[in-house]
Amino acid sequence: MSVVRISDDALARACGADELAAAFTRAGAEVERVSSWGMHWLEPLVEVSGVGYGPATIDDVAAILDGSSDKAIGRIDQHPFIVNQQRLTFARAGRTRPLSLEDYAATGGWQGLERARAIGPEKTIEEVITSGLRGRGGAGFPAGIKWQTVAKAAAARKYVVCNADEGDSGTFADRMLMEGDPFAIIEGMAIAAHAVGAHHGYIYVRSEYPDAIGTLEAAIALSASKVAPFELEVRAGAGAYVCGEETSLLNSLEGKRGEVRAKPPLPALKGLFGCPTVVNNVLTLTAIPHIVAEGGAEEYARLGIDRSRGTKPIQIAGNVRHGGLYETAFGITLRELVYDIGGGTASGRPVKAVQVGGPLGAYIHPDQFDLPFDYEAYAAADALIGHGGVVVFDDTADMADMARFALEFCAAESCGKCTPCRIGAVRGVEIVDRIRAGGRGRDRVESLPQMHNAAKAGRGRREQVALLEDLCDTMKYGSLCALGGFTPYPVLSALRHWPADFGHSGEPENADGI
Repeated sequence: MSVVRISDDALARACGADELAAAFTRAGAEVERVSSWGMHWLEPLVEVSGVGYGPATIDDVAAILDGSSDKAIGRIDQHPFIVNQQRLTFARAGRTRPLSLEDYAATGGWQGLERARAIGPEKTIEEVITSGLRGRGGAGFPAGIKWQTVAKAAAARKYVVCNADEGDSGTFADRMLMEGDPFAIIEGMAIAAHAVGAHHGYIYVRSEYPDAIGTLEAAIALSASKVAPFELEVRAGAGAYVCGEETSLLNSLEGKRGEVRAKPPLPALKGLFGCPTVVNNVLTLTAIPHIVAEGGAEEYARLGIDRSRGTKPIQIAGNVRHGGLYETAFGITLRELVYDIGGGTASGRPVKAVQVGGPLGAYIHPDQFDLPFDYEAYAAADALIGHGGVVVFDDTADMADMARFALEFCAAESCGKCTPCRIGAVRGVEIVDRIRAGGRGRDRVESLPQMHNAAKAGRGRREQVALLEDLCDTMKYGSLCALGGFTPYPVLSALRHWPADFGHSGEPENADGI
């Protein structure tokens, strides 16, 4: 009997993969738990002799084993969702057992680390610079330049820190790698440590990822001799979104309150415990072994467009038929991602908006769907790529509610260090409420004291909109970190593209702005 392969990924388990695996075992099949292919709408996905079946249930076990199941999707590696991808960071997804050193070595594991040790730290950094790899977390800063800065810094002790505090809505790539390919993260960190002269590293994981934490700890123990003298530890965060910002993360690692540090000094010069520190996220570090392996840097640099080189793991989520992980070279458009790959909305209704880059990313209007996935192109459109989360909304979404949520989210998650973020987000929620109330008539304005006071002060809808834009400008340029600095993106994009959701009919406003 053929081996039955079922994902051990947390999403697959949430969909019943553990119970399904037990049912196959009871039926006499040999079950192998592997990483996820990333086709989440088909989970639990079962693979037998390369053929996939999904979403499978316990009732499908007998039919899958005798080959008569109507849930067959053909060979998984030839499925349209998979075959057109350019998987480098996720090359092992669906193919290997997460904690099998044999599987990892058989699929090119440790080759990058071995070559890095052979060519030395300086040439290793040159390879990363040549590849054009930019940080896959948000700002897109060149990874090789950051490493070079740490390497040149004079210090008795240096650190490598993996930012695995994946908190953006609609993102799951870090979790998939931590649960499905943990040795790749460890190898990437070991290469970084070798390149900059560090001997100790930390993986900072959000506490909401218990499966990832357990897998990482097991993988670190299994690979200790491979990466020695580099030592690695896992640290769990306490659920603060702001700890995804590197300096706040470092404060948390030091046992302090997770709040943002003013820069300079940069963490590359004065980071963890005051020492030079490389801080990269999971996607950045997992790309490293392939890049440093023989010929990897040149191959990576050939992919992508302009200054956005290599591949980008894109997470498709929200109201979409085919949600999952799609890795491809930079340059793909949202139109392709949403319609050709994602299959449009799960509800069958028209797409109204797509938010790219997490809860602080701009809302992209369908008129902008031909925008190429590229750091500079998105920046020029007042948008962000961020961690690569793509969340789809249909035409039932109220964009004023979404703008309000962004400000409310910022207010709740602010570390409180700077005034524009701490106070600005709270005032922003109030202004959005006043704009919406003003657009719907004076009765609602007078039903809320703070809105009544604003109305009495003579501010109509137009003045409130101007005030909101001015506030967003202050938050964007006056906040210490990206939490306050990026919150204006979803607010202003919603206001710009969907004014009707804010109560503006398009008709000229009267003297009161109502």
